[in-house]
Amino acid sequence: MLRELSVRNLAVIEKATVNFHRGFHVLTGETGAGKSILIDALGLLAGGRGASDMVRHGCDKAEIEAVFDLSINHPVWQCLESNGIQVDPEELLIIRRDIYAHGKGISRINGQAANLAILREAGEHLINIHGQHEHQSLQKTERHLEWLDLYAGEPLAERKAAYREAYEAYQRVTAERKEFEENARQNMQMLDLYRFQIEEIRSADLKPEEEQELEEEKHFLAHADRRMKGAADTYDLLQDGGGLDALRGAATKLQELQAYDDGIGALYEQVQSAYYQAEDAAFQLRDYLEDIEANPQRLDFIEQRLDLLHGLKRKYGETIPDILKYVTKISIDADRLENHEEHLQLLREEQKRLLAHASQLAGELSNIRKHAAKQLSAAIVKELKQLKMDKTLFEVQLFQHPSNKSEAKYRLGPQGMDEALFAIAPNPGEPLKPLSKIASGGEMSRVMLALKAIFARHDQIPVLIFDEVDTGVSGRAAQAIAEKLSRLAAHCQVFAITHLPQVACMSDHHYEIRKRISAGRTVTSVLELMPIKRIEELARMLGGVEVTEKTRHHAQEMLDLAKRQKGA
Repeated sequence: MLRELSVRNLAVIEKATVNFHRGFHVLTGETGAGKSILIDALGLLAGGRGASDMVRHGCDKAEIEAVFDLSINHPVWQCLESNGIQVDPEELLIIRRDIYAHGKGISRINGQAANLAILREAGEHLINIHGQHEHQSLQKTERHLEWLDLYAGEPLAERKAAYREAYEAYQRVTAERKEFEENARQNMQMLDLYRFQIEEIRSADLKPEEEQELEEEKHFLAHADRRMKGAADTYDLLQDGGGLDALRGAATKLQELQAYDDGIGALYEQVQSAYYQAEDAAFQLRDYLEDIEANPQRLDFIEQRLDLLHGLKRKYGETIPDILKYVTKISIDADRLENHEEHLQLLREEQKRLLAHASQLAGELSNIRKHAAKQLSAAIVKELKQLKMDKTLFEVQLFQHPSNKSEAKYRLGPQGMDEALFAIAPNPGEPLKPLSKIASGGEMSRVMLALKAIFARHDQIPVLIFDEVDTGVSGRAAQAIAEKLSRLAAHCQVFAITHLPQVACMSDHHYEIRKRISAGRTVTSVLELMPIKRIEELARMLGGVEVTEKTRHHAQEMLDLAKRQKGA
């Protein structure tokens, strides 16, 4: 349940902290007092779009915070964990949102930053807001199938996911076939281009590591003169420059010194070893010089080959492996274009197979929907009876459009083969007709309330909010709506903004939204009404501007009657 809502500097609300309870809450007050601002605040916490103009004039930011007390198995905990929000189901859930007058806002869940997507996903598990004009969505027949599918629940959702996958595969192949048929001339031009590119790439006989090897060999051959001069100069230093002779002479001298000092032996061995190593190096340099050969023909071939590779890279890929991948791809495309009819026939067969598969899944969807439509129709009729529409007939109708394809009996769409229509007959003896064409505003409101009541028992959303759901009704219909909202509060926490005393008196908790002028500014306050104040507010709703003892007495009678009705 929603335990507390705190609002600061949002529109005309300067500061308000409201504690809530279990059961049915009503919010009343004069038109323009700011009742809907509290609903808007909850909508913002549920991920609704915020704007800087919502911040109270002259303030830096608006602050909204709500505290929820939820069961440990409520689905919102798993939702938050999957989004990286660390929570403890044993604790309260606190959602805060700051909207700045200049710049972006900040949202937090239990102190951790959360973006609007996370707020929206969490909000779907916490709050369901029925706006003033939401019942108008019932006039959009495309929403009817959405309501039915929601009612059908998980069994349909699983089959629907499988159907969508099959339908999208069918759409892809259909689009491919259409493009293939429409672009026949362009395909032949592409085939000529592919053939040229394939020949150009394959005639080059590319090897994956060839370029690096050629670059290394080019570097080696291009510096043959420098290698020859460097090796020759080094050989001359060792042989003709006296390097070897000097080492040999030094070794001889050290050998003679050993007769006078045995400790010089290690130094003699070191110099002797250096002489042998230098002599070996001189022999290797001689062999190296004999092997060095300038090869301008090979160098010219390498440069031409590298130019060819660089040209292919400019056209077909950054590396030789990329070029080889490209030629593999266009070879497949060229083969497809060369075998145009065979490929087109394969597409036709695949399209036929996928259509048959999608049609089968669509039929399974339709069977689930037919069963759910009967159940939903009966449930709505039952709810409407409690809303003083006991003679009303209501039916969720399903219909399909014939297909012009032999592989499918009915035309398929993203949702399957079905379209849904809510049909109603408010008056006995009248045939069922589309809800959008004959229902009045009051009837629309009650049908929507019936749907909300049904879905409230199916999902686990703890907070259900109705913003003037009683618009367009009065008398017995208003009383029926009030009783329905009261009964609905047994399953969840219900909030309603109302101007009708019949609805207000049935609530468990009554809040007055009051507007006043303070220091030249409009200020809105929220006050939970105790019994005496509640009588005064109901009397105001009954009598208008002037409250008399008679209206107070009438208000007390309404509260007494409501108490007996709720007890029953």
